[in-house]
Formats: sequence, structure tokens, C-alpha cells
Amino acid sequence: MTRLQHFGWFFSRGFGPQAWGRADYHWGYDWFRPELYVHAVQQLEQAGLDLVILEDALSIGNPSTIDLRTRQAYGGPKHDPLLLVPYLLNATRHLGFTPTINPVATPPYLAARQAATLHHLSGGRYGMNVVTDVASSRHFGARPLPHDRAYDRATEWLAVVKKLWHSWGEGAFVNDTESWHFADGAKIDAFRHTGEYYDVTGPLNAIPFDDGDPVVVSPGGSPRGIAFAGANSEVQLALAPLDVSSVAGYRQRVIDAARDAGRSAASIKTLFVFKPEIVASKEEVDRVVAASENPSDAELHAILLGQSSDLETDLTGLDWDKPIDPDAIFGDHVSRGSIKGLLAGASSFEEHTLRELLRRHARKGRAADRAGWVGTAQDIADYIEEFGEVADNDGFIFSGDLHPTTVHRFLDQLVPELRGRGLLRTEYGDGNLRANLTEF
Repeated sequence: MTRLQHFGWFFSRGFGPQAWGRADYHWGYDWFRPELYVHAVQQLEQAGLDLVILEDALSIGNPSTIDLRTRQAYGGPKHDPLLLVPYLLNATRHLGFTPTINPVATPPYLAARQAATLHHLSGGRYGMNVVTDVASSRHFGARPLPHDRAYDRATEWLAVVKKLWHSWGEGAFVNDTESWHFADGAKIDAFRHTGEYYDVTGPLNAIPFDDGDPVVVSPGGSPRGIAFAGANSEVQLALAPLDVSSVAGYRQRVIDAARDAGRSAASIKTLFVFKPEIVASKEEVDRVVAASENPSDAELHAILLGQSSDLETDLTGLDWDKPIDPDAIFGDHVSRGSIKGLLAGASSFEEHTLRELLRRHARKGRAADRAGWVGTAQDIADYIEEFGEVADNDGFIFSGDLHPTTVHRFLDQLVPELRGRGLLRTEYGDGNLRANLTEF
């Protein structure tokens, strides 16, 4: 049975040079000015999306990857997305914004206070995309941590943030204009937290929320990352193969993790990253798919640069015609999910050369055949509808630049198709981001 799905936008380049390397750049927007992003998010709100997740990377890389990541502006520069958010909130009325926040860079008290401020200013449309990147630790005087211990730190960090949000107890905010009694200090908890990673004293210097805490988003797909999401998040940003069994299995793991943490299945939405290539006709689908079967070395090199940036590891000096050893190449700071993503669905690194993996990344398939993501708007809507019906999927996060041309390339034909099928909202309720996510 057709039912409404949730949709969002993953601002995948982050607050950096939007459309760099494409003709779209010559529209002439200044990427470091707010007007570009304001224009784009107003279109996303018109389209009925629930939230924008703003990617970020705190570092442009280690000395061996700085040139790699900046030469084509793939991994940097990136300005701070948190400081862009107020402009976007002011330009919209319903859309939620969840910038990436890293516990290694933002102390719990500062994060809690910033979030409380923006949550109040926006009427509850602010959230946090909590990441555990450790490669940037050197910029903040922190020691790098192995993957799972970084999640231990993030768990403690978020627990302190939430305790600060709730340090004003029931009845602490009096707000009595007859007696001019503003607050009852006896009901405000000046707690002291002393943990493995943080030493923090409360209370928070911000009034409590009356419409729920800021929404927490998390992206980790490892067992530890899914456990973190199940215990803490309202949205799990999922990277997984987009076939019915993979989507259903991933979603069930998130639900199981939530239940293990004493939460309900309805307390968290799993939204899968989806980057379809929408074209005008089935003939154009055939042309695009056929062209992808024989990528040039230049096209493969561009893919390799992108993978090197994502993996924070320079792969350009490797022999393309030999398999790679991930244990020897990638350090502990590299996401296990990103390493798995390099396989592009292949069974193992031992069985494929690097060239073969790059060709797998280049290869495109027809959405109509469930072999890929190239299709007409009708094909992509069929794809989305099937996942909602068969895998009981919660929805999708489209991924791309926050540039008007990118937004329209994705959504111009798809929005009418999704709305015609009852998959995409046509209006918002009266609530905030949390309410929008739990509305259906």
C-alpha cells in the first residue's frame, strides 16, 4: 500500500565551492555568500523535504593528501556549516537543518548552548549530525582514537549534552510576569560530570525546550555506529546497497539496536542516501548506461581522486592492475563504511584489481531493471515506491551540492511524480522538525 515517505537532502560537498568543475559554476554565485544556499533550500522546502543534513570535514587532510583534496576542491576548502544555518533557518519556515558536529572539536557545553540557541530561534527546526571523525584530532590537541573508542567518546559527549539540555528541571522556568519571578534556581541542577573524556559542570545557561530536544542524526553503519544510532538518534543516515533485502536488513538492524536501548521502532527513522541520475527518456537511459561500460582512464582517475579524498588516503600511486590490501593501506582513522564503499559491491579486495573496482564505480545501471540508478522520473518513483511497500522503508536522503541547478536536476520531474503517487508530502503540519519526522 502506498504511504508517505520522508525525504531529505545531504549537502554532500559541505560549505565549499558548489558546482566546482561543472558548467553550473558559471551561474556566477559566490559559494562563500549565503544567497546561493538560501535559494536552494527554499526550493527544497517547496518540494516538501523534511531536513537538510550539512556535511563537514574539519581538516583538508594530512600533508600527503592536502594537494589531492584541494586541487579540484573535492575535500576542501570547507567553511563552518553551523554558521551558515541561521541564514537558512531565516529563509525557511518548515525545513529542518542538521549541521555536522564533531565531539573532538566542539566541547559538550558549547555544543549544548549553540544547539539550544538555534533550536529556540528556529521554533524547533535545529538538529545535529553527530560524527566521530578522528583524523582531525591533531588540529584540536586531542589524541586520535580507534574507531570504537571514538564512539565511546561520542556516547559520553552526547549524554552530557542532553544532561545540560535538561539541567533546568520541571518548574525551573517560571516566567511569571506578575511577580517578575523568572526562574526557580532550586530546580536547576548544577551537576558535575567527570568521565573518561569530559569534565563538565552544569547547568546550561539556556532555558529548556517545551517542544522536544533538537533532533540527533548519525551516519555510522558499522555495528558500533548502528548501536550508537539505536540508543541516541532520531535519524540514521544510511549508506547501503539499494536493493530490497539490503535495505530491509539494514533497517531491521537499526530497529533492533533501538529496542536493545529501550526505545521503540518508531523513535528512529532510517533514511538511505540516494543519488539517482534522472533523464528525460528511456532512450537517454540506454545511452547513459552504454557509455558507462567503457570508461576512459581519465574518468577512472577522477573516481580514484574522489575515493582518495573520501578515504583520506592517497591511492593515486598504487598499481591499478593489482589488488589492494586494505589493512596495509588504511589507518584506524578511516571509516570502515568508506572502505567497504570502495568495493562497489564486489565480494572482496583480494579478488579484484584496483582498476576493476574503479570500473565498477564507473558502471551505471538502469533503475527500471533494479541494476542501478539511471532512469526517468517514473522509473525512480517506481524504485522509491517499491522500497516503501516491500522493505517498509522510511524514506531517502538525496545527495548533492546545495546549488539550485543540482536541486532542480534532481527534483524538477521527480516531485510531481512522487506527489501524484502519494509518496511525498504536499504540505507541512504545524510542528517542528521532530514533529515532521514522527507525523507518519
